[in-house]
Amino acid sequence: MLIKKLLLVTLIAIVLILLILFDMHHYFSLEYLKSSKDKLNVYYQDNPLIVLGTYFVIYLASTAFSLPGAAVLSLAGGALFGLTTGTLVVSFASTIGATMAMLIARVLLRDWVQNRFASQMRTINSGMIKEGAFYLFTLRLLPAAPFFVINLVMGLTPLRTATFFWVSQLGMLPATLIYVN
Repeated sequence: MLIKKLLLVTLIAIVLILLILFDMHHYFSLEYLKSSKDKLNVYYQDNPLIVLGTYFVIYLASTAFSLPGAAVLSLAGGALFGLTTGTLVVSFASTIGATMAMLIARVLLRDWVQNRFASQMRTINSGMIKEGAFYLFTLRLLPAAPFFVINLVMGLTPLRTATFFWVSQLGMLPATLIYVN
């Protein structure tokens, strides 16, 4: 288990170092996307699968590693792909990425948190076992609750991964529609 954790931390560090080293943060700004919209549209018309696939992977990685920029990426998805395709791509990339972020938190932190705060976590775990899907759905509908925090916190609980995935998919859909539109 220690090797798995070390590999995961190393992967996260490599991604962050590459983002900084190649000064890639400006690609996730609204200004950059506005200035590149025409070029991206032309490239998308000529290479739809490459653009969709690349966008999906970038969105998924951004969400999985809890990097800022999901709102801008959602807006870009709508501008580039339109409402229907944009919603599908953003919805699945965000949900799969959120699930990956939840699993990263689970692998790296759950055992430590569960042991360190055992008495407090017993109450939380009991509630999550009984009503976890409802709690998660409610949190997904609240625009004030940062999604990346929800992903990380849910990784510390016993909520099943499949439940996290489908509830997140459903609960994030209204916000996805709004951002993509």
